[in-house]
Amino acid sequence: MSYSEIKDFLQSTNDLAVAIRLAMATFLGSIVGWERLMRHHSAGIRTFALVSLGSAVATALNVYLAMMPGFAADVSRIPASVVSGIGFLGAGTILVTGKKQIKGLSTAASLWVTACMGMAIGAGYLIVGFVSFLLIAFSNLVLLRASKNVEEHSQYMSIYIEVTKNHGVTKLSKMISEQGFIIMSLTKTKEKTLQSSDAGLIIDLELDRQRSHNEILQLFNELDYVNYIEEV
Repeated sequence: MSYSEIKDFLQSTNDLAVAIRLAMATFLGSIVGWERLMRHHSAGIRTFALVSLGSAVATALNVYLAMMPGFAADVSRIPASVVSGIGFLGAGTILVTGKKQIKGLSTAASLWVTACMGMAIGAGYLIVGFVSFLLIAFSNLVLLRASKNVEEHSQYMSIYIEVTKNHGVTKLSKMISEQGFIIMSLTKTKEKTLQSSDAGLIIDLELDRQRSHNEILQLFNELDYVNYIEEV
């Protein structure tokens, strides 16, 4: 069989062709989930595989209903429902921690676009499906590293720091001012600190210039009245 014949077959409504498309959607979705699992995110291989498979099944069903003689099916109704439904699933992966960290946005976005990938494959639009998969991989691997590099040297950073209650906040504010940093906001948290004698603070800083954030964290960590610090 030629390439065009294989392509036409895979895009057809033949039962075997649909089954192959569903397998493709499941496989590609599981690969996206594998990358998320390796980074210890809440949604992993099974979640992404099922989301991609479910989207493909829903779209294939929609195409099948639309082609039934005498059955006036709205070809946009089921895909629209899938897109909105995945939004609720994605929302469940987004968490706001006590340190005002927002986690799970990338996972939620990956779930949503994986659902769209599954719909494209389920409808037989294989080129779009595979290109979507490659771009998802590019975003979650290549762009992630680029993003971390930009964040690491940003002139703005947010830190969670635990200082001694005995004049620790005053000393810290003075030290920040001496370094030429600007405190954009300072909030005392209700999080339980490692030591009961400490106070937990979330501070948004504007640095004097672009500097390595690890260097800044080390600078604070060397202070005798600081017992814990992390970037948030």
